[in-house]
Amino acid sequence: MTTELDVPYLDIADPGFAMHSQAVRDARARSWYAKTNYGYAILRHEYVSTLLKDPRLRQGSAKWPEHNGVHSGLFYDWWTKCLLVLEGEDHHRIRRLLNPAFSLKHLEPYLPRFEALADELIDDFLPNGQVEFVNEFAQPYATRVLCILLGIPESEWPTIARLASTIGLALGVTLQQDLAEVEAAIAELYVYAEDLIRDRQVNPGPDLISRLVEANRNGDSLSDDELRNALCLLIFGGMDTTRNQLGLGVMSFLQHPEQWELLAAHPELAPAAVEEVMRTNPTTTWVTRETVVDFDYEELHIDAGTTVHFFTQVSGTDPQAYPNPEIDITAERVGHYGFGGGMHHCLGHFVARADMAIALRALSSKMTNLRINGVDEWMPDSGNTGPVLLPLAFDRR
Repeated sequence: MTTELDVPYLDIADPGFAMHSQAVRDARARSWYAKTNYGYAILRHEYVSTLLKDPRLRQGSAKWPEHNGVHSGLFYDWWTKCLLVLEGEDHHRIRRLLNPAFSLKHLEPYLPRFEALADELIDDFLPNGQVEFVNEFAQPYATRVLCILLGIPESEWPTIARLASTIGLALGVTLQQDLAEVEAAIAELYVYAEDLIRDRQVNPGPDLISRLVEANRNGDSLSDDELRNALCLLIFGGMDTTRNQLGLGVMSFLQHPEQWELLAAHPELAPAAVEEVMRTNPTTTWVTRETVVDFDYEELHIDAGTTVHFFTQVSGTDPQAYPNPEIDITAERVGHYGFGGGMHHCLGHFVARADMAIALRALSSKMTNLRINGVDEWMPDSGNTGPVLLPLAFDRR
C-alpha cells in the first residue's frame, strides 16, 4: 500500500516532462499513482486495467475546450458532440451503429492495395539510401490508406493531410492561439464531408462512407449531422495517429536493430511488431478520464470531477506486468492500452493494426542498417506524440 509520503508528484505541464524519463519510472516504482498538476496519474498496468473500465469514471476530454477558455464556436460544437467524448446512451447508440463498418470482414479486401501502396512509396526513395520518413512515407501512407477506405481519390491525400494536421493543433496547449486556424479547417472539412455523404446517399459503393450512410440497426440510423461528425473524426483521427505511430515504430526499431532484423527474417511477426510498438511507444501516451462520483480505491480518495490520467506508455512497460519490458516481437504478452480501453477503446483499431503491420513488414523487407541522418524533430514526449521530422539513412536489403 502506498502511504501519503510515498506518493510522487509529476509536473506534466512542464515542457520538459517526458514519459520515457527515469523520473517517471522511479515514480512507478514508488507508487501505483502520482499526483500531478491536473489530478492524478495511474502508473501501473494492474491499476490501469481495472480503473480504465470503472463506470465511476467517464471520458475526460469532453471539457478540453472549456479548460482552454473555449466555450462556443465551431470547434466547441464539433468536439462536444463527437463520439470521442460522448457518454451514456448517446455514445452506445452511435458506436453500435458504427461498429459493423469497421469489421475485419470489410477490411480484408483492401489489404492487397495497402501492400501495393507501401511498396510504391518505398520504391520511390529506396534507390537514394535515405528518406525523410514522416513526409515521404508515414504521412502519405496513412492518408492514402484513409482515402482508399473512404473511396476518395488518392490524389486528394494532401488536402486530407492538411485538414487533419490543422485540426490536430486543437489538442495542443496553444489551442487559443490556433483556434481560428482550427475552426477554418473544421469548416472546410464539414463541407468536404457533407459532399461525400450526399454523393454516397445517391451512389453507394463498397467504401466505408457508404457503409456508414447505410448503417441501420433495429430501425435506427445515423442522422446527417451524426454522419458528418463521425466522418470528420475518422479523417482527423485516422491520419494523425497512424502517421505518428509509424514514426514511433521506426524509432523503436532503430533502438532495437536486432528486432528489425528478426522482423525482416520472419515477416509473419509483423502483427506482433505492431503490438510491441503500441505497448512500449504509443502515440497516445495517456488517456484521460474524469470521476463522476466521490469514491475510494485502496488508500486513495478521489473526489467527483477529478481528472485521472492513465499513463498508457508507462503501464505498457511496467515490469510487474512485463518482466522483460523491452521490445520482443516473439514474446507472449498481456494486453496493452495503446488503443485506449473500456467503452472508448479505439473504434478503428483493426484498420490501424492491419495497415501498420503491412507498412512495417514492407519497410523491414527492403531496408536494413537504419540510422538517423540529420536533425530529427519531435512533438513533446507526452499526450499525443510523434516525429515531426525523421531523416533516415539505410542500406538496401
